[in-house]
Amino acid sequence: MLAPNRLQSCRAPNGTERGNPRSKVGKREFPFDPGASLLLTDLYELNMVQAYLDAGMTDTAVFEFFVRKLPASRGFLMAAGLEQAVAFLKTARVSEAEQRWLAESGRFRDNTLDYLADFHFTGDLHAMPEGTVFFPDEPIARITAPLPEAQLLESRLINLLHFQTVIASKAARMVLASQDRALVDFGLRRAHGSEAGLLAARASYIAGFAASATTPAEWLYGVPITGTMAHSFIQAHDDEAAAFLAFARSRPDNVVLLLDTYDTETAAHSVVRIAPILAGEGIELRGVRLDSGDLAEEARLVRGILDRGGLTSVQIFASGGVDEDLLQRYASQNAPIDGYGIGTSLTTSSDAPALDCAYKLQEYSGQPKRKLSTGKATWPGRKQVFRRYGSDGTMVGDVLTLEGQAGDGEALIQPVLINGKRIQPEPDLQDSRAHAASQLDLLPPHLKRLESAPAYPVMVAESVKALAEQADSVRPGS
Repeated sequence: MLAPNRLQSCRAPNGTERGNPRSKVGKREFPFDPGASLLLTDLYELNMVQAYLDAGMTDTAVFEFFVRKLPASRGFLMAAGLEQAVAFLKTARVSEAEQRWLAESGRFRDNTLDYLADFHFTGDLHAMPEGTVFFPDEPIARITAPLPEAQLLESRLINLLHFQTVIASKAARMVLASQDRALVDFGLRRAHGSEAGLLAARASYIAGFAASATTPAEWLYGVPITGTMAHSFIQAHDDEAAAFLAFARSRPDNVVLLLDTYDTETAAHSVVRIAPILAGEGIELRGVRLDSGDLAEEARLVRGILDRGGLTSVQIFASGGVDEDLLQRYASQNAPIDGYGIGTSLTTSSDAPALDCAYKLQEYSGQPKRKLSTGKATWPGRKQVFRRYGSDGTMVGDVLTLEGQAGDGEALIQPVLINGKRIQPEPDLQDSRAHAASQLDLLPPHLKRLESAPAYPVMVAESVKALAEQADSVRPGS
């Protein structure tokens, strides 16, 4: 339930006593997906809609979503979340139950209640495709719509685009650091809620992860899912080898056994002993998993035991506290680890859990608009990003210019929705994944490293600077 606005009067706009909405409404269960509701927003968005409607301010507005600066030690970001944003724009509504609640709350006048009851997105969306590498001040999404409409979408659009971009950017670093080892998302249990866990599976797969352990990710998004066993399965049996045999016989496809419940070396020898038994039953042992200790040293120990036992094709999978720094270190040491399960550091993006991002008004009623707050100034107007490539195909620099102007290189921002309708088919997730892989391949070498590197050049076109001067010259108080 939404808490009452304690800063407002206890009287409704018509002057009648409103009372406490909490006492009138009580606790409610959502009979719908709250993520598809226009009320999943900050109250000030609704307050502004009321004020815009009262003032007749319904001309076309342009808002852009961008990141102001990179987190420490990051050289790039990767855009993700566009498809969830599109789905929200196409389906966001205020249900009849929500309409009744709003009316009972007394917060808004009839003009706003009627507006919300009839709401549907009528505007345009331009965006960078998911998996695109981008840099500060480059808009990855632009909304063009009547001002109340574009304003009301802000909170949820930031919520969707920000989170998956955070996760995809983190996952991309891990993909680069792992040097072609298979990476699997293990992060659901540490994610900040169910939606976050599911969207992290999707975003990390776009960025290059091989699979996820989160079961519905396959059904919802087409992300491959995989899983092994927990220590509890071993503990529930009286004998470790017996547990291995029972699990392999129950789940004979893609058998991966967990070794470090008690003693890793002993467990590895047990695997060597039972492998012929399983082979005689037509069950192939695919791999073993390590989940604690110095994973590189444990892997070397286990690799030796397996190889001496004739199990040279059995892979070693590692998990437990893995992040991109560890991946890079193990890769440099040639640790005999074929793949990793990554949880907390991925789904919480532990080193950079949030981006300094914004959704800002850049144009209203045909006039450029610009924010001038210290450290948060914006470039006005509808913008395009052109990317240039060197003779070897790597990225060499971007230009932030105005939409409709000619530019040198590849135009990154593309139309997605026009007048509320999609103008091209939804891209397959595999296409987004392939695009992300190509983007990482095209990064200059210094941006593929984890350490701080010289900033990638993003030039602001003279036309954008001129428009900023124009906006400054007509701003209130100038």
